[in-house]
Amino acid sequence: MTANYHTHTFRCRHADGTEEDYVRTAIGEGYEILGFADHSPQIFRYRKEYSGFRMYPEELEGYVSTLSGLREKYADSLRIRIGLEAEYYPYTFSELMESFARAGVEYLIMGQHFIGEEEVYSGSGIDDPVRDEERLHRYTEQVLEGLRTGYFLYLAHPDVIRFDGDDDTYRRYMLPFCQELVKLDIPVEVNFLGISGHRHYPSERFFRIAKEAGCRVVFGVDAHNAQALALRETEAEARAFCARLGIVPEEKLDIVSPF
Repeated sequence: MTANYHTHTFRCRHADGTEEDYVRTAIGEGYEILGFADHSPQIFRYRKEYSGFRMYPEELEGYVSTLSGLREKYADSLRIRIGLEAEYYPYTFSELMESFARAGVEYLIMGQHFIGEEEVYSGSGIDDPVRDEERLHRYTEQVLEGLRTGYFLYLAHPDVIRFDGDDDTYRRYMLPFCQELVKLDIPVEVNFLGISGHRHYPSERFFRIAKEAGCRVVFGVDAHNAQALALRETEAEARAFCARLGIVPEEKLDIVSPF
């Protein structure tokens, strides 16, 4: 593996180590491209408190400047890209994009963790097991609405929504979803954190459908510590997962700034 576009930092408050720790590990492991995509700041309409699992809005400038400095320092050894993992909430999205453009962010990946508006959300989490097909409907519609804006490079952990209902119902929503991703030319991610953390994703049920629809597939380490970039056994599991389904993942992506 020579490129990863899904790397977090301590600013999200659930990752460890400095940005330089990740950079040095990536160089030692033979990466050519390391993309940072920490959880983006979020603007809320109704509440003033900060999110507990994202960087704060005032930290964005320091995030970009730190990575810019490391990019210059290690230019001969590694190509560093500066991105964010962001949600799609329509009411504040334009304002958020303006702040990212001003800061100098180069790309976004979508990591949708909530359905509807996060600040007024109630009920089970998106990765809690449910059999309510309305959850599938709302998730696929909200994600596609966000991806149609043209701001996102790819969809992180597309199978994070945990539906424990029957396969026919799952397919009824996910096949059109994947077909639309193909039309939008949006890759889907095989998420390494899901593998190493023994989570319910990556899901063979989802990726069989993605394969059938013709989705592009990319690997994402979803690194929350530098050592995650060195877990080659996780990469081997991811490659075996793809081989079992007849999927050939893309090793590198072309980044064109959406801003």
